[in-house]
Amino acid sequence: MQSHGILDRTMRVLGIETSCDETAVSVVDNGNSMKSNIIASSMKLHAVYGGVVPEIAARSHIETIIPTIEESLRQAKTDWEQIDAIAVTYGAGLGGSLLIGVLTARTLAIVQDKPLYACNHVMGHVYANFINSTSLSGYSLPSSDPEFPLLAVIVSGGHSQLAFFTDHFNYRLLGRTQDDAIGEAFDKVAKILGLPYPGGPSISQAAMLGDDKSYNLPKAKVGKYDFSFSGLKTAVLRLAQEQIGESYDFPSYRLPERLNEAQKANIAASFQRVAIETIVDKVLLAVEEFSPKCVLLAGGVAANHQLRQLLAESVSCPTLVPDSKLCTDNGAMIAALGGWQIRCGLKSADPYRLDINPNLSM
Repeated sequence: MQSHGILDRTMRVLGIETSCDETAVSVVDNGNSMKSNIIASSMKLHAVYGGVVPEIAARSHIETIIPTIEESLRQAKTDWEQIDAIAVTYGAGLGGSLLIGVLTARTLAIVQDKPLYACNHVMGHVYANFINSTSLSGYSLPSSDPEFPLLAVIVSGGHSQLAFFTDHFNYRLLGRTQDDAIGEAFDKVAKILGLPYPGGPSISQAAMLGDDKSYNLPKAKVGKYDFSFSGLKTAVLRLAQEQIGESYDFPSYRLPERLNEAQKANIAASFQRVAIETIVDKVLLAVEEFSPKCVLLAGGVAANHQLRQLLAESVSCPTLVPDSKLCTDNGAMIAALGGWQIRCGLKSADPYRLDINPNLSM
C-alpha cells in the first residue's frame, strides 16, 4: 500500500451513492475537502408504505441521477475536465438502486475517460468521518483526520457492526448484528407504536416526552461483539399488547389506536435506551481490549443525539461523529472513500465489467 501522506496535487473525485432511496452525488478533493453534496431523496414516496419500496426507489434514481450529477458539478463550481476520478457504491444495498448508480458511473467513466473506483457502502459511512473541510454552509466538521488505530461503530438501517482499523483499509471486523440492525429495529418499533417512517427520528422525538426507565426491556445475549435486536423488537410488541390488556395474538396493526400517547412515549423512551445501551456496552468492551486512539460513529443512527451523548460520556478516548447531514446516505462519503482509495494506491475498477453486489459485506 502506498503512502497516504500529502498529495503532489489535488485529486478531485465525484462520488455517486444510490444504495437505497437517496440519489446522492458529491465532489470531494483528496478524500477530505467537500466541494458539493447534493441529495435527491424519494423518502416521501416510501413513507406511505412504512418503508422503502425497491421498485419505487429504482424508478426515482432513473429520473434524478443525471440532474443530481449536474447539480453537484455546478455546486462544486467544476466540470468534467477537472474531475480526476469517479467513485460509486456497488454494494451493499437494493439491487435495482445499486444498478442505476453503477451503470451511470460506468458509462461516465468510459465517456469522460476517468478511472472508476468501486466503493463499499458500509465503508463509505466510516469515511464520512474523514471529511474535515468545506466551503458549504451549515456543516460542523472536525479539523483533522481521525488517528489510527481506531474503532468504527457502524449503525444504520441495514448494519450494526464494530470494526477495528489499524490503518486505511486494514481492519478486523469484530462483530455484527445476527438479525435486525439497530436502524431496522427503530423502524419496526415505530410501526408498532404508529409513529411515522423513518422510525429513528420518530422514536427519538416521542422518547423526549417519555420516561426511559418506565419498562424493563431485555438486552440480547449473543457473541462478545455481536448484536441482536429482533428479541428487543418482539419484547416491545409483547409489552404494547400487555399495556392494552390483550394477548400475544392481538394484531400489531391495531396497537396504535389502542395505546395512549403517554404509553407510546414511555415505550419509545425505554426501547431507545436499551437499544443504545446495547451498542455502547459492546463499544466499551472493545475499547478496553484494543485501546484505540479514537472511536468513530458512522451510519444513519449516528445522528441519534442520545447515542452520541452516551458514547461521549462513557468512552475514555475521543469519540468522533460526522455532521448529522453526513450520517445518512450521501455521495460525499463515497467520494471521500474513493479519494482515500487513490491516496493508498488501491486499484481502480474496470468500467466495462464492474457489477453490483447487493449482499456485500466488509
